[in-house]
Amino acid sequence: MVVHLTAPEATDTNRFGPKAGNLARLAQAGLPVPAGFCLDAEAYRMQVRALGLEAEARGVFAAQASPQARRHALAMKLGLLDQPITAGVLDPLLLSWRELSEQTRALTAVRSSALVEDRFGSSFAGQFESFLGLESEADFITAVRSCWGAMWATRALRYMATKDIDPADTAIAVLVQALVSARAAGGGLSQSAEGTLVLSATWGLGSAIAQGEVTPDRYELSRDGRLLDLARGRKDHQVGCTHQARAVPRAQVTEPCLSEAQASELGRLLLRVEDLMEMPVEIEWALDEAGFQLLQARPLHIEPATAPDAIWQNRPRLNGHAAGIGWGTGRACVIHCECELSRVGPGDILVTKVAGPALSHILTEVAGVVTELGGSTSHMASLARERGIPMVLGVLNATERIPDGSTVAVDGVAGVVRWMS
Repeated sequence: MVVHLTAPEATDTNRFGPKAGNLARLAQAGLPVPAGFCLDAEAYRMQVRALGLEAEARGVFAAQASPQARRHALAMKLGLLDQPITAGVLDPLLLSWRELSEQTRALTAVRSSALVEDRFGSSFAGQFESFLGLESEADFITAVRSCWGAMWATRALRYMATKDIDPADTAIAVLVQALVSARAAGGGLSQSAEGTLVLSATWGLGSAIAQGEVTPDRYELSRDGRLLDLARGRKDHQVGCTHQARAVPRAQVTEPCLSEAQASELGRLLLRVEDLMEMPVEIEWALDEAGFQLLQARPLHIEPATAPDAIWQNRPRLNGHAAGIGWGTGRACVIHCECELSRVGPGDILVTKVAGPALSHILTEVAGVVTELGGSTSHMASLARERGIPMVLGVLNATERIPDGSTVAVDGVAGVVRWMS
């Protein structure tokens, strides 16, 4: 049931999911990956069987978008969250966690590694759960149960429905690692439309970037490691090891998180991941006193740039962080709160402050997205790339400067937003 990341079988994505399997490949190739282990997806299946939940699981897909489907999903979540873990799973799981804690003397990170995520065209970015900074046995067990229960969360079920995936036909493994006490963290794209590398960085843990809560630093590098451009971010808060946010000192808000040498080093690691996976990749990373640690690697979808029509050339424009795909036009729908989402119509351009993973279901409706916060490696940017939706993030004061109801063009490759009344 439990396999260390350095064990050869840990690369089996049919047992441990692509998230854990890819990290195991990196670790076994000598790349820096935090110590940890994987809990086999079969443990999830055993738990479902032990609780007698198979019929509830089958009922969700069979009764899609109905009250009965919601009742089945709720029964799955409550059962997985509230009932004791079967001894055949719990005993080896706790033994491995205690050994990891003793070995590393670090807090724990527990992350979902679903069999269906981190695949090309099916990233599930931000749709499942991660828990950081765990210290007690009770919190650890709760986190594992919550990762299992995340399979039945509304946003995950909506996502699976768009892929015609029956959640009863798949399973979820769990990745357990020592938490990196990160000074800085972020993401990286091994390919852009211009053939360059793109890195993002913020202070503290990378969840602030993943959730679209800050505008990170953006580094563009040549493939030989030269720094071509640095766009300083607006990193006004950071997330610490206990997953608590705190304000960043004013002098550090726009101070770059990485030196030029560090950016070049991270770029070399990014290219090594690309070579190992034999495809363009997106990574997540963290930097502590010991150096860089790789936290995730998934396939990257990219597209060539689109030349804008002449009608847009002299229109007002704002620059931001490109998600890396698409060109779209539509009516601007400016919202300031999720409670306003009912105003967004098919073909609109959504203009908002923060685009967290909870808004993923709106991507199937809109022609493009503009956000004031976030960067090219946020979860929403990953989902936009996957679905071919043009998105520009980190656009300063977008909700104030772009008129509601105006016609907007979003260049998701160049990172430019234009509009006309």
